[in-house]
Parts: sequence; C-alpha cells; structure tokens
Amino acid sequence: MLGMLSTQRWSEQGLALLQLLLVASFSKSEERVCSLMGEPEEPQLFKTGDIILGGIFSFHSSWRTVESTYVHRPLPLECTSLNFRAFQYAQAMLFAIEEINNSTDILPGITLGYMIYDACGSIARSVRVALALTDVNEETASLSENPCRGSVPAIMGETSSSPCMAISTVLGPFYIPLVSHFATCACLSNKVKYPSFLRTIPSDYYQSRALAQMVKHFGWTWVGAIRSSDDYGTNGMAIFTDTATRLGICLEYSVSFFRTDPAEKIQRIIDIIKGSTSRVIVTFLSHMDLEILIEEFAHHNLTGYQWVGTEAWISDSVTATTEGHYILDGSVGLAIPKAEVSGLREFMLDVKPLNCSGEKLFTQFWETAFHCSFKRTKETAGSQKECTGYEDLAGLENSFNDMSLMPIFNNVYKGVYAIAHSLHNILGCGQMCSNTASPDPFTILQNIKNIHFKTKEGEEVYFNENGDPAAKYDIINWQPKKDGSVEFVTIGLYDASLPEDKQLNLDNKTFNWANNSKKVPVSICSETCDSGTRKVLQKGKPVCCYDCIPCAEGEVSNTTDSITCVRCHPEFWSNERRDDCEKKETEFLSFTEIMGSILTLSSLIGACLTATVAFIFFRHRNTPIVKANNSELSFLLLFSLTLCFLCSLTFIGRPSDWSCMLRHTAFGITFVLCISCVLGKTLAVLMAFKATLPGSNLMKWFGPRRQRIVVLAFTFIQVGICIVWLTANPPYPFKNLRHFKDKIILECALGSPIGFWAVLGYIGLLALLCFILAFLARKLPDNFNEAKFITFSMLIFCAVWMTFIPAYVSSPGKFSVAVEIFAILASSFGLLFCIFFPKCYIILLKPKRNTKKNMMDKKS
Repeated sequence: MLGMLSTQRWSEQGLALLQLLLVASFSKSEERVCSLMGEPEEPQLFKTGDIILGGIFSFHSSWRTVESTYVHRPLPLECTSLNFRAFQYAQAMLFAIEEINNSTDILPGITLGYMIYDACGSIARSVRVALALTDVNEETASLSENPCRGSVPAIMGETSSSPCMAISTVLGPFYIPLVSHFATCACLSNKVKYPSFLRTIPSDYYQSRALAQMVKHFGWTWVGAIRSSDDYGTNGMAIFTDTATRLGICLEYSVSFFRTDPAEKIQRIIDIIKGSTSRVIVTFLSHMDLEILIEEFAHHNLTGYQWVGTEAWISDSVTATTEGHYILDGSVGLAIPKAEVSGLREFMLDVKPLNCSGEKLFTQFWETAFHCSFKRTKETAGSQKECTGYEDLAGLENSFNDMSLMPIFNNVYKGVYAIAHSLHNILGCGQMCSNTASPDPFTILQNIKNIHFKTKEGEEVYFNENGDPAAKYDIINWQPKKDGSVEFVTIGLYDASLPEDKQLNLDNKTFNWANNSKKVPVSICSETCDSGTRKVLQKGKPVCCYDCIPCAEGEVSNTTDSITCVRCHPEFWSNERRDDCEKKETEFLSFTEIMGSILTLSSLIGACLTATVAFIFFRHRNTPIVKANNSELSFLLLFSLTLCFLCSLTFIGRPSDWSCMLRHTAFGITFVLCISCVLGKTLAVLMAFKATLPGSNLMKWFGPRRQRIVVLAFTFIQVGICIVWLTANPPYPFKNLRHFKDKIILECALGSPIGFWAVLGYIGLLALLCFILAFLARKLPDNFNEAKFITFSMLIFCAVWMTFIPAYVSSPGKFSVAVEIFAILASSFGLLFCIFFPKCYIILLKPKRNTKKNMMDKKS
C-alpha cells in the first residue's frame, strides 16, 4: 500500500468533524432546510447519470501550510505537487464506468455518473470531501423536498490507510460503502470501528506474515526495520514483528520515518544502520518515503544491504528510476499479482485536456506533463512553450505512462464493478433495469458483502466477512540490467488460502541479491550452534544473540541451535562431541584383568599352600609336633583356611544374585570357623598348662569333644547371623553410578549394612578374644608354646582388618572389592604362616626336634 500521512495530521480532522456535527444539528432543525456553512466543495471530475458514484483520490500529494489567525475564516487548502498516480487511478475508475454504461449485461438502461474529489493527501480534506459526497444536491438544497438525504450510494478511494480510517469513521454511521484499492492496514478489517469499509487489495495482516515467512525461509534471523510513521507502517510492522518473533527472528532496530521529517531524523537513521550488524532491512514504507530515504542513503554510500519490501514500492517503476535506486538492487518483496485489463492502457493514454469532465484539472495535468502553458503570460513566455492540446502523451516518459501498477488499476476496476454488480442485484435488472432510483447505501453495503462474480479477464471477485479479498502475492526480485535499469522478476508466489507450510512457493530461478551477488546474504546475530552445544543468551540482547556453550559432561544435544542439553540416561554417557549418548562401560573385578588375575593367583597359591601343609600334617600325623595341640583342630583349621582362600574367588567376576549372597556369607562363616579353631587351640594351650597344676581337672572339662563343641557353637552363631541377614535384606547386584561419571561399577550392595557389620563385628570380637587369650598364654613354659604364634597371627589379623575398614569405605568401585579380597588373603596368609610354618619347618627341616621329649621340655 502507499504510505499514510503522519498521525500529527489527525488534528486536521477537527474542522471536518465539526462540519459533520453541523450536518447532524441541521437535520434536527424544525424548518427541515439544509444550509451550508462556508463554500461548497466542487468535484474535480464530474459527470451526470442516473446513479452517481463518488470517488476520492489525491491528485495532489501535498499542500501549502497556512497559519491560522483565528480571527478570520481559514482559507481553503492550497494543494501542491501534482500526483500522476492519482490520475491513473481516476482513469481506471472512469474506464470501468464507461465500460459498464456501454454494456448490456450489467445495469442495462442505467447510466452511471461520478463525482471525484481531490483529497490532496490531507486527512482533514479527505473527511471534508467525503461529507460533500453525502449531499450531492448542494446546489439545489433549498428546492428539494428532503434535501439532506441525497448521498452517493458508494465511494471509491482513498489510496492510503490513514485517510480511509478517517473517512470510514465519519461515514460509518451512514453505512455508505467505501471501497479502497490500495489501503492495506490490517486495522481496517475491524468491522466494529469501520463497518462500511471494503477493499480490493489484501490486508497487511497477510502481507506482514508473508514477509516474516520469507525472511525465515532465507535464514535471516537478525534484521533491521524501517516503517512509515503512519497507520500503514505502524500496524504492518507490528504484525510483522509479532510473527517474526514467533518464527525466531529478531529486530536489531526498528525506526520510523515520514517524508516531512527533518534532515536530522534521516541522519539518525543512517547512523543506526551504519552501526548495526544486521545485513537485511525490512521496510513498511510508502514509495514516497522510500524515495527520499534512498537518495540520502546513496549520498552516504549505504550499499550492501539486502532490502525486503512491500507492495507499496517493490514493483513501482518510478522508485526503480529514482536517483540512488541502485541501493535497492537485489531487493525482494511482495507485490500484487500481475493483472491485465484489456483496453485500459489505451483509455488512459487517450487524454485530451479540453474534452474531459474536469477541464481545469486535466489542463493542469497537461501543462505539468509537457511543461507548457495554454495561457502564456509575459513572465512564462521565455521559460515555457505554449500548449496545443495535441502533444503526444504516449511518447512522454513519466510516471503516467508507466503501467507497472496495472494490478492496482485493476483493483480500482474491480471495485467499480463490485458496486455495479451490487446495484444490478438490488434493482433486479434483467434485460433492462426498470427501477432507476438509487438504492440507499445500507442496502448496497449489505449486498456488496455477498457478491461473487468474475471479471472479463476471468478473475474472481468477492469479499470475506471483514470486507477483504483473497490474499495472494507475487514474490518479486529486483534484478539490474546492463543498461542500469531494473527488471522486476517474479520468483515465487504466496497464497494465504493454502495450508501454512505450503503458502510460500519459490521458483527455481536465479536470484540477484545485494551487490549483485548470487549467494544468499547472511544476516544473523550469532553463528549456528552445532550439535553438542547449547545456546546461552547474551546479556541485554535479543534472543537471536547468544553464545554457543559446549554441553556439560553427561549431557548431549543432537540438533543445531539447541537451547538445552539433555542429560543422558544414568546408564549412558556423552561422547566426546557431546552429540550422542553412549552406553557406559561396565566395570567390575574380573578374572581377566591384571588385578583380578593377581588376586586369583594369590588365592589359589594360598589354597595350595594350605593343602600342602595339610598333606604334610597328614603324613606326619603321628609325630609329637602334630599331636601336641589337638591335631583334629589343626586339620579343621587348615580346612577352614582353605575355604578362606577360596571364598575370595567369589568376590571376583560379574556380580549376580547368588554370588552376592555367597561371597559375604561364605567369607563370614569360614572366617568364624577359622577363628573358632584358633580360639579352641588357644583355650587348649591354656587348659593344658593349667591342668598341670596339682589338683586341677580342667582338661577333663575341656577335652577334644568340648573343643569341637566350642568351635561349632561359635560358628553356628555366625550362621544364625547370616541367615537373619539373608532373610531380612540380603546382598544383591547393584549398578553403582555415583563414583564414576563415565562408568558403571557392578558391585554387590550390602542389602542390610547392619547384617554386614554384624558379621564383620562378630569376626572381630572372636579375633580380639583370641588375641587376648593368646597374649596371656604367650609366656607359659614349653619348648613349643603355640600361644606365641597364635598371638602374632592374631596381631596380624587384627591389624589387617583394622586397616581394612577405612580402606574399604574410601575405595571406589571395584577397588573396594579388591581391598576386601586383600584383607581376606592377608589375614589367611598370616594365620597360615604364623601357626603352621614353624611346625612345618621342624617337621621337614628339623626332624630331630620332632620328639616327645623335646616337646615336653620346659623353659622358664
């Protein structure tokens, strides 16, 4: 859409709204006679007919400001800057009316006339002339029976959104349809505020969303924005910003501009752009605002930026010939789909200033177009030639001859035909319209909302519930030619009626980007974060500006631009790239690893040594040294030591339900059996020496049978503890995920810690008791006092297990198992070496000392 006027001009509505109030007040007068205050507004173009259509176009784009003294009546608005585009729109309206009048298919027998006013780009004047169209019989008001009700049935115009908003606000209560060809502000779809507004151009609601989708498609997530300081720019950019935000697009800056802004405002915009890092500029600007900006940008050599435009200028050939237009080379944007109205081009160029309905206006147009004058004066005789009225308009090179806006002319054409079809339906026209009276505007408004017809070119015309047509856009790319001109190449289509993922369709054509590049420009605040990293927002900046932080250990991200890293399942761990979770390595003390092999070998050596000692004792079972200290307990002790060595093997290998229960119970029972045997031997030594005292019969009460009972009793206590432990809360296989981040330690959980420490504590209690008794018996007289060896073995045993506890608690994973095996082996070897090796030494190397006499010799 074309740019709208600055909101500061809304103050101009005051006089027009005052006039509306005066109209309302006069309608209530008792005399029922309308009298006009001030001078009547004369239409610039006028033609009589059975039904008169209204038209409002800005034949002038500006006006000369006149300071009001508030003493005299304000002077009429002095319009300046002839606007050739408005003449084209008016010609399109006249062409449609002439075509309808000459047709027998629509409104046969009825002639359409028109009254077209010049709004001069002023909102206040737009309202004023709109009010003039509500009373088309001003010159005969005093003669009419009901003079204040003679309004046109419908109005074509205005071009911009802000004037349309003002006009619709005023005409809404009268329900006079206002059909615009170029007002695109989404706000005009509000039927509560603007009930009588319709348009033949899509709403900016769709255009803004389409622009956001296109920007996202090209991967531009960091863009700048410039908008017109009016309703078109403000509303359009607001919808774009909202959609862009949802699509992950950020605006580095968003500035507003209007063509009347001072040079300092333009310089601030230039400074902002120069200081930015984004390379894409999205615009919601009128072609008039843009033309002023690009001239200044060219002076500052502000090139290399990728421009994204709206239908207001993207296919405007006048903008493409403005000084500095090369700034916009490579631009992409949305345009109204191409259209062709047969006969319209020739009709537009068939302008004769002295044969037109608005002679004065077209005379001014002719003089401006050819830089001549029909009435030469002495002042202009030297600078201007005389107009003949027969100059060749077709050979003229200006915006009036430019037909690049044919889609917009087609919108005017469709708007007139929509009104005509509505009239045709209401008047019940067949081969001839019997009723020539103009229907009331409300009836037309209700009917025009429901019309559905095809133009002669086959294009469907209809309005939705908001008075908007179907939204379709061509996607245009500015491609410069060798001669410096610009070709508008259609590179795709946007159709809002399709599903969202299919609305944007781009052709496989060669694009021209900024600086005539063939490569899509890059406009991002931060580089894409690869998989294995996550985005962390930079403080004080939009969400598109971030740093890429590697995922922490145990976390992964397998997509680009991930905002979070996902923690792996406890049994998995992140790989080096942190983009995938890999199953953790399981670790346990196995037979194949070095430490497991060494411990296994040590266990087997211990068992073999014990078996060897047992074999030696068995071979020499009748010798005094074997028989001296209850050989039965000695063999039982050797058997239990063998089990102690072998039980350590249950701690090696992958833990299972049975191995976990077996390792701790076997360890506990075999060690208690072992210590019970040692305790029995210690008691036997003590009793043996006490029995030598006169009158003592201790050995009678502590003979071999009772020694076996003592051993079995102490052992069954441990068996009972183990049964309770296994019944209540037994040990079980457990995956330890705490000690190592990247490993799973397979170990046996204790189940009940109380059960484990009860088993261990009971062993310790027996060992302590055995140590005390052996210590007491260490100096008893005998050539071979076994108590001293038991004392030393118990000392080693207690030392090993006292150091075992802190080492076991502090050792991680499989090392705690290794510590426990080491403690078992160390204490077992201690018992084996201290108790049995001295005897083996005598049996094998000192057989002469292996006599009863030698055993019975006492030492003090």
